[in-house]
Amino acid sequence: MNRLDGKCAMITGAARGIGRAFAQAYAREGATVAIADIDLARAREAAEGIGNAAFAVQLDVTVQASIDAAVAAVEQRTGGIDILVNNAALFDMAPIVEITRNSYERLFAVNVEGALFTMQAVAKSMIARGRGGRIINMASQAGRRGEALVAVYCASKAAIISLTQSAGLDLIRHNINVNAIAPGVVDGEHWDHVDALFARHEGLPPGEKKKQVGAAVPYGRMGRAEDLTGMAIFLASAEADYVVAQTFNVDGGNWMS
Repeated sequence: MNRLDGKCAMITGAARGIGRAFAQAYAREGATVAIADIDLARAREAAEGIGNAAFAVQLDVTVQASIDAAVAAVEQRTGGIDILVNNAALFDMAPIVEITRNSYERLFAVNVEGALFTMQAVAKSMIARGRGGRIINMASQAGRRGEALVAVYCASKAAIISLTQSAGLDLIRHNINVNAIAPGVVDGEHWDHVDALFARHEGLPPGEKKKQVGAAVPYGRMGRAEDLTGMAIFLASAEADYVVAQTFNVDGGNWMS
């Protein structure tokens, strides 16, 4: 349908997983896509797999100079950013009495500070350009509730939901719509890592946690990255003009709000 014809999208953490699926979907809808990732080699590989509609940009969301350089590089190549997807994130888990400051600081540096200051840099660019834009933050069902072993990650994603609300209310006066997507359990590299951590903390055999969470989804299975692309396209398109400061669950029925 080419709903994103002529648009430029910058997607953080897009060298793999959900971010890569979004990049592929946006390119199919006519957008030029900047695959922004700390792993430049893998970002280039992802861009080559998409073709001429995509290019790689190195980005460490924990370093302001890297954020500024990435935004400038995309502006120089495409003329400006129309869509930002804040997708880069880390996961860790531990019982409350075993959480380390290092783990806490790493997760909040990427998941919250990285998202906030990337959003800020892109919003400044959008405001200066005067054409509005779309910002889509990646939250999680973990941000809707606490989990005994996942306190820091849950808190970081709850912060994303709150930031989406505040930024949405502030930036809409500049015709910048800010919204978020809250996935449920999505199979892939991320959940392979999560499963391994649950195996260690709960004494489960490898793969067992994935089986359990998949069986618990009302839809009947874990999600796939491609299950999220429809919402990502919608929120980036003109169809979502009147949608502001919302977080949408795309989780097979795991959470109702």
